Amino acid sequence: MPLDQNKTQKSTPPARRPHLGWLYIIFFGTFVWLWLFNRQPAIPEISWNEFEQELLVKGQVERLDVINNQRVEVYLKMPEEESAEEDTQSLFESQPASSGPHYFFNIGSVEVFHDQLENASETAGLQQVNVTYSTQENWGWEIFSWLLPLALIILFWLFLIRRMSSRMSGDSSMLKFGQTKARVLEQGEQSQVTFKDVAGLEEAKEEIFELVNFLKAPDKYQKLGAKIPKGILLLGPPGTGKTLLAKAVAGEAGVPFFSLSGSEFIEMFVGVGAARVRDLFKKAKAQTPSIIFIDEIDTIGRARSGTSVFHESDERDSTLNQLLAELDGFGTNTGVIVLAATNRGDILDPALLRPGRFDRHIQLELPNQTERKAIFEVHMKPLALDADVDVGMLAAQTPGFSGADIANICNEAALIAAHRQKELIQKQDFLDAIDRVIGGMEKRSKIISPEEKKRIAFHEAGHVTTSWFLKHAQPVHKVSIIPRGKSLGSAWYLPEEHQIVTKSEFFDALCTALGGRAAEEIFFEEISSNAVDDLEKATKQAYSMVMNYGLSDVLRNLSFYDSTGKLRQSLHKPYSEKTAEKIDEEVQAIIDKAFATSKEILTTHRERVENLAARLMEKETLQKEEIKEILGERVTA
Repeated sequence: MPLDQNKTQKSTPPARRPHLGWLYIIFFGTFVWLWLFNRQPAIPEISWNEFEQELLVKGQVERLDVINNQRVEVYLKMPEEESAEEDTQSLFESQPASSGPHYFFNIGSVEVFHDQLENASETAGLQQVNVTYSTQENWGWEIFSWLLPLALIILFWLFLIRRMSSRMSGDSSMLKFGQTKARVLEQGEQSQVTFKDVAGLEEAKEEIFELVNFLKAPDKYQKLGAKIPKGILLLGPPGTGKTLLAKAVAGEAGVPFFSLSGSEFIEMFVGVGAARVRDLFKKAKAQTPSIIFIDEIDTIGRARSGTSVFHESDERDSTLNQLLAELDGFGTNTGVIVLAATNRGDILDPALLRPGRFDRHIQLELPNQTERKAIFEVHMKPLALDADVDVGMLAAQTPGFSGADIANICNEAALIAAHRQKELIQKQDFLDAIDRVIGGMEKRSKIISPEEKKRIAFHEAGHVTTSWFLKHAQPVHKVSIIPRGKSLGSAWYLPEEHQIVTKSEFFDALCTALGGRAAEEIFFEEISSNAVDDLEKATKQAYSMVMNYGLSDVLRNLSFYDSTGKLRQSLHKPYSEKTAEKIDEEVQAIIDKAFATSKEILTTHRERVENLAARLMEKETLQKEEIKEILGERVTA
């Protein structure tokens, strides 16, 4: 659009909106006027017994007026001042002398009222009181009840017209269901996160940095005929930095950045998701070059079902179809690059993953020790640290931790140091923070009987001793019988970081998990519920050995692992009932063999187990050096 036309549009005054204030004033004024005009004087209400005993029997009633067959108004005789009866005035002395009506009471039926009045008059020996019947119409309220719905309808339509006019001028959220809810970082604005704040993702940063370079210097690539990928998909476990990496791209690229979650496309209204996809790409194409970031894309990108039996979400499928069309349809999206992140890449639709849509897949893994050290250094920059804090030691103490876990550890360490009234965060604060993140907060106030404490000590001693004398078991780092979270005791291990797990390592891990129950059976001759977590872990691991990794002697070289995730949505198993029986039998055999191995180790080193349990009951927490002092050198060959 030319500049002069744009100025002309900006200088045009907005359309004057209808002012509804005068309608509200008229409506309220009419209501007040009708209320004042039709207001009746306040008349005291009495019951039938009071009317009969205090007024009718004493001859004080002049006449009765029945209004609308529901309400009876009582008119009293005007007493003379010198002959006024004291007992009557004692009850109604507050009633002023007037022409009436003076009192009223309600009746349910005119016939019943007439019979009661006649019986009361005969009993008192009085003449029949004069009774009149009349009908009163409150025409003001009838008119008001007729005008009220009409006025509300008019006000509602005026409200809608006003909102629609506001929507035309772009300053209202009414009727904007089909518009995208993406948060926009305009060109020239700087994100607070850059690549300097992203540590431990060097390969991923190198791959995604090409995107930033292309946006900053596209001629370098275009002269060679290269095309930038239309879509980049970030895959990885939770907490590995997918969203953080996208924020860094927003801070480095210097182009309009549209960010939203996959769930923001879905609403209760049919067709809203597809409309929001169209609106999102329309706005992005209007500001090219630009980047669209969709977090948790599995919300709308889940694989479409091939059958109609469990096909429930047509709205989600239509949203996905529109996204596929925008990514690589007949239209061109030159200059619009889509970033997406998910930790469930196995359930995404294949059409979304093909070249031409998400051309590049960047897999983010849990950081190794070197990467964890770099992540610790990033999160420790704003912290006040003591000189004894060793970043390398902390990185070695946290195998399997994600970047989000490490950030949480640094924050927990600062909170613990502040709680302890320290000026600097020390090494022990970080170690306590690691323990809290792994096992939860210590619960020293939990009441545990001496017998339970002894059983927990032998249980944990069984775990530690079993792993200590197994070659391929993970080395123990610390053991404690202080309750943490849901567990009554716990042992910390430092697993070696490798990508392949052998059959011997699997089996030794099973023996370690069952060592606690084996110790209870040996030293107490009775097992307890204390091993529920260990049994759950051992059972799942044994089934994985048989069904997924083919580490069974009976079902050799077979795997029923489903990398696509489709079998989880199906009612059919990939094996027969006979094979299922073999799987159960083989799992039980593996568990029994591991349990027997654990009992054999603990029986052989029975005295050391007793010494370790006694030291645990005394000190509650033992480090690796103290464990080594009791059990001797660990078996490594």
